[in-house]
Amino acid sequence: MLSMPTACWLCRMPLALPAQGICSLCLRQLPIAPPCCPRCGLPALHIRQECGRCQLKPPPWQRMMFVTGWQPPLRDWVKQLKFSGATALSVMLARLFLLSWLAARRQFLLDKPDLLLCVPLHRKRAWLRGYNQMDDVTRHLSRWIGCSYAAAGLKRQRRTRIQHSLRASARKRNLRGAFRVEIAVKGRHIALVDDVITTGSTVGEISRILLAAGAASVQVWSLCRTL
Repeated sequence: MLSMPTACWLCRMPLALPAQGICSLCLRQLPIAPPCCPRCGLPALHIRQECGRCQLKPPPWQRMMFVTGWQPPLRDWVKQLKFSGATALSVMLARLFLLSWLAARRQFLLDKPDLLLCVPLHRKRAWLRGYNQMDDVTRHLSRWIGCSYAAAGLKRQRRTRIQHSLRASARKRNLRGAFRVEIAVKGRHIALVDDVITTGSTVGEISRILLAAGAASVQVWSLCRTL
């Protein structure tokens, strides 16, 4: 575990509020995603209506929100958090999530969820890594937004092959029956939090079982989205 840094993660200048992790100047210089479909999060001409892909074959979730595309510096921070134990990044990444949510709420009237859930790791993978990289991020985010977070609300009941090594069709087969809902979600509006979304197979499978369990709606929130 790393202690809380007192300098900006990008320019290394001292911070007046170390918990923020990034100075206001660097924050304004972070890359901005291009216009994207509000449902699938892929580039589109209109940002207030679903793209043609979603109209023909909508994903199981209702809305998607992400901070940036899969590009530096967030790409590097996600890798450090996920593989290098850089848990000191959690507060800063949660803050970027919060700022993105507040902007989406102002611009698109994004609904506030009742409950946050994060994509679970299989117990063996969690034991090898020592932590779920998104757990702390989601805890901070739920407190700031003012909604519940169920850390054990989802369970990965079957260990799957690593998704990025598979083609899109194989990813869906790989995830079939891999997750289980552990809490009552009937009638609840849920935001599912993940670090990176590529094809959307993982969040799609979880969204499907949440809606089948009675969830009123599912939003997908991610730090990065491959575009």
